[in-house]
Amino acid sequence: MKLNKIILSFISALALLLSTSITSFAKVVGDKIILGSAISLTGKYSSNGVHTQNGYNMAVDRINSMGGVKVGGKTYKFEIIYYDDESNPKRAAQLAERLISQDGVEFMLGPYSSGLTKAIAPVTEKYGVPMVEANGASRSLFTKGYKYLFAVLAPANLYLDVAIDLAVEKNGGKPVTVAMAFEQDAFSQDVRLGVLEAIDRTGSKKVIDDKLPKELNDMAATLAKVKAVKPDVLVVSGHTKGALTAIRQIAEMKVDVPMLAMTHCDAAKLSKQHGKNSQYALCASQWHKTLTYKDDFFKDGMTYDADFKKLFDYAPPYQAAESSAALLVFKDAFERADSFDKVKVRDALAATNMQTFYGNIKFAEGGQNVDKPMVLFQVMCDGDNCENKVVAPTKWASAELIHPIPSWSKR
Repeated sequence: MKLNKIILSFISALALLLSTSITSFAKVVGDKIILGSAISLTGKYSSNGVHTQNGYNMAVDRINSMGGVKVGGKTYKFEIIYYDDESNPKRAAQLAERLISQDGVEFMLGPYSSGLTKAIAPVTEKYGVPMVEANGASRSLFTKGYKYLFAVLAPANLYLDVAIDLAVEKNGGKPVTVAMAFEQDAFSQDVRLGVLEAIDRTGSKKVIDDKLPKELNDMAATLAKVKAVKPDVLVVSGHTKGALTAIRQIAEMKVDVPMLAMTHCDAAKLSKQHGKNSQYALCASQWHKTLTYKDDFFKDGMTYDADFKKLFDYAPPYQAAESSAALLVFKDAFERADSFDKVKVRDALAATNMQTFYGNIKFAEGGQNVDKPMVLFQVMCDGDNCENKVVAPTKWASAELIHPIPSWSKR
């Protein structure tokens, strides 16, 4: 009996030792820095989840092939453990726990969407795990006092407020009437708050304020109101599916509106899906290939665009570009920290001040990037050939805004 107890005690101690060793060294295995990510590969966010994963993978391959990450006089390569969060916040939080507690991950890349980032952030914060995220823009993420959350993208309230300013400018400085249709997720509601602030700031008037249906498959009721009320601007935010639904039904119902401003146009590949029906849509974007930011890994936006197309056979939406930028931020932080200590890496992330092909990145105390403006592009077509051209801010514009949008009877 005594011998059995000794054997059991030895086995228990050995198991504990192995467990501790695995957890302790899982962040760096040999010459690999292991990052973790719960990502939407199925569910309603799956298309943008794939864009996010493609952006991460492209950056990992590029960094690894160009010398990797240098820490403590040694060279390391990135590797990512992925799990499918199924576009479900509860599942995302569970997977974050699994990555940290079971897989031993000590550095995280964010999921797709604000809602899923909100689900994961309390978990990474609890364990003191630095997370660089590229697709959670809800400003409420940056008011919780998180110390380990860093977002490379501009916050959601800045996505479409500039569209209201543009409409007022085109109206001779006079207030405009605004119709709105928003998904009920954290991101879209923050976009809505930014639009409402712009309406108040310009003395404009909200005439329609509708909720998009949960499945984002029908906004005919809202569009019928738009036809009746005739607002100066229609603003829509419903991720990829919402953008596609809006363009399809606006064309079907022949809805005339002087300005249509939306989120997620490029991720939805509007012109590819709907051709000239998508023409004149004004789209908020975190990034565009014509912007002139530069770095040593992707050179500039045009080069990134060409390289991405070679790898994945489609043009990169901004969700992919910002995801690639997240890896550049992690590389920079590891090398400045010259350590894999989580607190030292966290402090290095907080001190980030760099330019990437995607834009300038500098974090405020809340973890949001305060050094990169949003851009607006407009879908412009020459025959059947449609392109996205930047129209605002003026400093980065490659084309002049077409306003008002021609009526359907004149197209």
